[in-house]
Order: sequence, then structure tokens, then C-alpha cells
Amino acid sequence: MINIVLFGKPGAGKGTQAEFLKGKYNLTHISTGDIFRFNIKNETPLGKEAQNFINNGELVPDSLTIKMLEDEVNKNLTSKGFLFDGFPRTIAQADALDAFLKTKNWDVTATIALEADDEILIKRLLERGKTSGRADDQDEDKIRNRYQEYNEKTAPLMEYYNQQHKFYPINGIGAIADITERLSTVIESL
Repeated sequence: MINIVLFGKPGAGKGTQAEFLKGKYNLTHISTGDIFRFNIKNETPLGKEAQNFINNGELVPDSLTIKMLEDEVNKNLTSKGFLFDGFPRTIAQADALDAFLKTKNWDVTATIALEADDEILIKRLLERGKTSGRADDQDEDKIRNRYQEYNEKTAPLMEYYNQQHKFYPINGIGAIADITERLSTVIESL
């Protein structure tokens, strides 16, 4: 069982890289963004609540995120491992993930951070917003607010996982294949 947290600011390429990694390593990809969009599209109670936060460029509260994530893991209990994309985003979420995984006799194997300059990522998100229909990708102020939230709440996870010897930063800029190779090098060293 290998459980990897794919880490990085919005627009860093987590979803793109997860598509390659899940096939290559036979992992179940759990994207909190995809889970949110599914719940929002299907107008579930959790989805309606999450939509309000997303529309304001805010992170969805832990209680909603954790419930959605646990439901997805429980649907895939025979998986060889999980690739968590967009979760955890806070120390509290990391603690909740650790506690949940322990109930399954699992743990986080590694966290891999895709690192990139904010200005490059903002351009990526604004470009993605032209076709994605996502309101949070179409407004630079909302994007910057997401990055401020990331810096305040998510960046401390780097030290949290570094203290556990589970944190691996990689350069998230360049050709997609090159970034995939950097990620694979880390995963194969675990």
C-alpha cells in the first residue's frame, strides 16, 4: 500500500500529473476538487455548502472536505494505494487523514510538492478559467486570495511532513513529461 499526497498551489499541475501517476503506479486518484465538483453538480447537501465557499475563492471547511474524502476512500478499499490531490491542506486535515488511515492500518507514504512561481501559476489559472467555467479560475483577486490562504494554512504542512521524513519538493515548471519523470524518480525511491 502506497499513499501519496500530491501537494502544490492551485494551478501547479497536480491534476495533470495525477493522471499519469495513477496509471503508472496503479493508484486510486482522489482529487478533492473532483469530489467537490461531483457533489456540486449533483447538488448534494455537502456540494451546495461547498459551492458557497468556492464561489468566494475560499477553501472548503475541513468538516466538509474530510467527509467527502472518507466516502471516496471507502468506495475503493481494494485499491493498491491512493494519490491524494488537494488534500490535506491544513495541519488539522493532515491529522484527520492520519487518524482515518490508521483505522485502515495504512499511513501516508510520502508527500510530493510541485513548486512553481505564483505569477506563472496565476497565468495558468486565468488561461484554464477561459475553458473550465470555474469562477474561481477567472478572477485574479480570487486566485490571489486562494494563494494567501495556501501560504497561511497549507505551507506549514511542508514542515509537518518534513519532520516525518515524508516531504519531497520538486520543480513543477517545465514540460509535462519532465515533471512526470521528476515525480517518478521520487516515487521509485520510496
